[in-house]
Amino acid sequence: MRISVKCSSAIHVLLMIAMLPSDYKITSEFLASSVGNNPVEIRKLLSSLKKAGIIDVARGPGGAVLKKKPADITLLEVYNAVDSASLDELVGVHEHPAPQCLFGRNIANLLTEPYAEIGEAVRLKMASITLEQLMIRLQEMEPGFHEFFAD
Repeated sequence: MRISVKCSSAIHVLLMIAMLPSDYKITSEFLASSVGNNPVEIRKLLSSLKKAGIIDVARGPGGAVLKKKPADITLLEVYNAVDSASLDELVGVHEHPAPQCLFGRNIANLLTEPYAEIGEAVRLKMASITLEQLMIRLQEMEPGFHEFFAD
């Protein structure tokens, strides 16, 4: 009944790829240390992002780079790349309502339309938020960001 952490992990990874200086080797081990996940899971995310055309990954210790401008990468695109769950199932209905009860036998049909509307609203909102907007927000949250990476 919620968007999995794969999406936030992928956004975390994309922010690092987009914002770190070009001399940083963006490897799965490096990314995993920041995300707090293991490198195998990060490689799976990278593979999904690559298949979606969002990044390119060089074999070995070559690292990863964005294939698209941050302004052209939306949260919805990232979500669709890494999460197999459907936004239509963002809100679920309990599985075993009593069929002999007028409430139980109707609850799923009753909630189908409003839950579809909720899924569509989430989809539209995610499509309106870009990686570039998140990069700007992160820099606002961390005003000394650029100095941290200066020589």
